[in-house]
Order: sequence, then C-alpha cells, then structure tokens
Amino acid sequence: MTETRETSTAAESGTFEIAGELPVHRLGFGAMQLTGEGIWGEPDDPGECRRVLKRAVELGVNFIDTADSYGPEVSERLIAEALHPYPDGLVIATKAGLERTGPGQWPVNGDPDHLRAACEGSLRRLKLDTIDLYQLHRIDRKYPVEDQIGALMELRDQGKIRHIGLSEVSVEQLDQVRSMTAVATVQNRYNVADRDAEDVLDACERDGIGFIPWFPLNTGKLAGDGGPLAEIAERHGSSPAQLALAWLLHRSKVMLPIPGTKSVDHLEDNVAAAAIELSDDEVRELEEAGAA
Repeated sequence: MTETRETSTAAESGTFEIAGELPVHRLGFGAMQLTGEGIWGEPDDPGECRRVLKRAVELGVNFIDTADSYGPEVSERLIAEALHPYPDGLVIATKAGLERTGPGQWPVNGDPDHLRAACEGSLRRLKLDTIDLYQLHRIDRKYPVEDQIGALMELRDQGKIRHIGLSEVSVEQLDQVRSMTAVATVQNRYNVADRDAEDVLDACERDGIGFIPWFPLNTGKLAGDGGPLAEIAERHGSSPAQLALAWLLHRSKVMLPIPGTKSVDHLEDNVAAAAIELSDDEVRELEEAGAA
C-alpha cells in the first residue's frame, strides 16, 4: 500500500455544487456493482458490500449514485442497510426508467405512471423523504418526452425529489428537456478511451451542469504494455485505472466520476486517484492517444 493510498480522501478531488446547492466531492461512488453477476440478484458477499459503502463515507465520499434497476432494488436496499441514518451532507442519487427482466436485460420504460411508482419504491428502500437527485435512466421513445419529464416535475412539486437529472442523452435532447425545466446533472458514458459524449460534456461545462461519466475506468488499449496510460502510471507509482480517474477529474470542473466496486481494497485504490496531479503534457498525451 502506497503512502498516497493511505492518506488520500475524496475531498482531494475538489468540490462541485450540484444545481448550485448540493456540494459534493467530485470523486463519488457508483453502486451498480453491489449486486450479483449481470447486475442481477444479491451479491455473493453482502457484508463486504456494506463495508465498502461505510468505508467510502469514511474516505470522504459524499455522493453515491444508484438506481432501482440495480439488482433490481438490491443496491438501494444495501445503501440504506449500511448507511441509514445518513450522515449530514451525503447526497444519494438514484434513477428510474429501466426495468429488469433478467440478468443483463434492461428494457426501457418511461411510462409516467411507472416513473411515479418507481420513485415511491426508491423512497421506501432508501428510507428517504426526498431524493436529492432523481435521474431519468433513458428517454423512452414510446412516450412523449414532455410526459416523462412532466412526471418528474410533478414529483419535484410534491417534494419527493429535489433535482432532475438525465442519462444517455444527446445535446439536442438535453436542450429539449432544459426548455421545460432545469437539469442538474447528465450521466453519459465517457472515459479516456471513449469520448463520444464530448459535445454533451462541453454543453454541461458551459452551463454548469454536473457531468457523471459512467464506465469511467475503461482504458481500452491505452493501458497495455508500452501504452501511454501504463507509462504515465508508472511515473506516478499508480495504476492505469487511477490515472484514468485522475484524467477525468482534470478534464473538467463539472466532472463527477463514480467508480464502483464491491471490494474495500479496490475502493481505497480508486479514492487514491484524487491525489494524483497530472502535468499539462501528460494530459495532452493521454487526450491525443485516446483520440487516435
């Protein structure tokens, strides 16, 4: 274990205020993996999963992202079992809009009635009166966008959710929803090896919207022998995965990476990335390699 890992906390990643009022450390925790294989059913070691959640909070993580579809319902329940009553300042975000019909199966359901019922279930499992950040997991083409977002706005008006977020949207979809209501965060796939959502990130950065990159640890070929990620990681005495997180944190001040794991050791490695400082040349080298 390196000195960096022993002393690092999520606070070293800096702070971002979601919607201008929910301050969180920029390195958060994604709770998708706190389930069985295929993000389905119970984990093999639920006790370790609860220890991961408790350790994350001890290490300064105050932003946890989950969804009703993780398990389904398993991730939300474990969060409440491990952390309720919640410490002051902990922001728990969850999502609705995907159903589960089996391992690896994620049918989209944006029926407004389903979204309302899903919110009630999340409130109950998380033991919350209000969900700070409620995200539409996918926009469902089967229903008008106005109806899906309208259901979330109703939930907000009722005090059941505080802020609305989106997931896997284009700039055009983001603009469409923003013409109806404020959007606090966007959660799209993005990492050093996959930057297809660059235009969405740019839009979020311009307007102060939190950007939550999912699959943040994907490094592609950059981490292979002789690859730039592996070479720079060796210089810093860190792993390629830690460098991938450090690059994300450097990329934008609205970036909120949420690496997930069901291992305390892996969690501590991820949080250690908050202390890594990259030079401008290293950032440029990684960006160029990732775009190649």
